[in-house]
Amino acid sequence: MQIWPAIDLRGGKCVRLRQGDYGRETVFGEDPAAMARHWVDNGEPSRQDPRHWVDLGAECLHLVDLDGARDGRPGNLPAVESIVKAVPVPCELGGGIRTEATIRHLLELGVARLVLGTSALQDPEWFRRMCRTFPGRLVLGIDARQGRVATHGWLKTSDVAAVDLARQYDDEPLAALVYTDISTDGMMAGPNVTAMAQMRSAVRLPVIASGGVTSIDDVTRLAAAGLAGCIIGRALYEGTIELPAALRAGRCA
Repeated sequence: MQIWPAIDLRGGKCVRLRQGDYGRETVFGEDPAAMARHWVDNGEPSRQDPRHWVDLGAECLHLVDLDGARDGRPGNLPAVESIVKAVPVPCELGGGIRTEATIRHLLELGVARLVLGTSALQDPEWFRRMCRTFPGRLVLGIDARQGRVATHGWLKTSDVAAVDLARQYDDEPLAALVYTDISTDGMMAGPNVTAMAQMRSAVRLPVIASGGVTSIDDVTRLAAAGLAGCIIGRALYEGTIELPAALRAGRCA
């Protein structure tokens, strides 16, 4: 199971929100590129012996443009570009990607794959065309509140069931599906494993879980449920999960 450390961007800074609430923000870093390098290869002192350094070793990064998600257009392009140039691992990006021109520009910048959500709900024909124009480079992002799809940076909730939206695109050449449970995101209370397992069983696409991953046990439970990956945010920044341990748990799944 892949482990995707999350870097959420707002105003050019690395932040985390609680349950997607823009009024409940914590800033974790002023330099997105430095944060990316930290997760990938900078390492940190070993707790057992500070003279030795632990190679953090992230193999991929999940980036979120929070300004873009809210405003409907990219809002942190300089930060995204600095991250892509700073690290040699694949980066996926979501937030505010609503035009073909934006997709092309971001892929040209070096982003490995792009997460689209709002357009999949609001403009199915266009979304299908983009899936076929950029096969294997797009990810369906479904953010759910009580099982219903939320859009526009989680500011709006639709009447569409998350599983129904996922099934609608299960035959498209997507790279994966990122499923976020808003109620658990940033709350440090554990993921909604039941909802993630239901989504996993509903589609053929690889499903990446997002929201509430707080402990190594959470990683193990998601792996046991058949998830292809999980995104970890606040738990890494607050130290309740150490990235090397999460990577080991993912590999052993």
